Amino acid sequence: MNVEGTEIPAGARSRAGTTSVRILAAGAIILFLYYASGVVITLLLSILLAYFLDPAVEFMERTGLPRTIGALVVVLILIVALAAVGYGMWSRTANFADNWPKYGAVLRQVTGNLEGKINGLEGQITPQSEGTKTATPSASEPGMIRGLILRVVGSLYELVLEVTFVPFLVFFMLAGKRDTWHTTLRLFPASRRTQVKETLDDLRSVLRDYLAGMCILTAIVIAASSLFFWAIGLEYPVLLGIVSGLLNMVPYIGVVLSWLPAFLIALTKFKLGGFLLIAGALLGIHIFALNLVAPHVVGKRVQLNAVAITIALLFWGWIWGGMGLLLAIPLTAVLRVVCDHTESLKPFGRWLSA
Repeated sequence: MNVEGTEIPAGARSRAGTTSVRILAAGAIILFLYYASGVVITLLLSILLAYFLDPAVEFMERTGLPRTIGALVVVLILIVALAAVGYGMWSRTANFADNWPKYGAVLRQVTGNLEGKINGLEGQITPQSEGTKTATPSASEPGMIRGLILRVVGSLYELVLEVTFVPFLVFFMLAGKRDTWHTTLRLFPASRRTQVKETLDDLRSVLRDYLAGMCILTAIVIAASSLFFWAIGLEYPVLLGIVSGLLNMVPYIGVVLSWLPAFLIALTKFKLGGFLLIAGALLGIHIFALNLVAPHVVGKRVQLNAVAITIALLFWGWIWGGMGLLLAIPLTAVLRVVCDHTESLKPFGRWLSA
């Protein structure tokens, strides 16, 4: 091709074509992740749970129990535990939703007073009767709360998909681990199988350390937060503690998000000093967990710097919402491991590392 008598070198055209293909491929992958979120999240949750539960199955296998039976026992225990926790959380959440008109009225009053003060600063003073007027609680508000909770974990379709398929996938992954391992290695040329095996071994270690450590860390935060909420006399201390513990899995912004449910419950009980106490106590619990406990129970195998974690939270949160925030760190840790074991991607892996 000639442009003003100058021919573009064939190498430059080839590089431009390769770059265009890569951009199109990246766009297609992002679209797939966005529109197939239910399927992809279900698969990722199954893989993470299989990595986490595999040591228990291996222990049963060493005691002489067949691997298939051990996998079935572990999955059944997991189902019972999750069902018990889910029932407890749902009953408390339903109770809170039924009592929402009490909190909603106070919230609307606070919002109205704040709006009136803002209008006053703008020189548009609103009459007191309008500024403090509260609407009659709607009977549909409890349903709105339940709907908001469902949106945190995804659409109803995605939730049903996860609950239905995850136990089966985890069981099949645990029971057929060896066959899956060998068939995965055979997907690659013989010259690269050693490298792939090392990558998979490193992935297993990183994910196990992260998942086990985060479970311990989350349990500590739930216990400490629940005890604090109980000590200051807040309603639903266990539910608030569970929310605080789960949000602790989201770096940086999780501690701020954990304030909001507690602030909402505290509207009917505390003044400004109480809100400052809640914010300070939760901040202290999360800082203690992340800076003093996490290095010992999670270890340093994740090895992600603050910029990489922030970008991961923004990207996966945009793609998958709340579930993306929870999965951002393990997914980015997996990417870092793959980069560390791929020669052309090692510079990117070093950038991701702490």
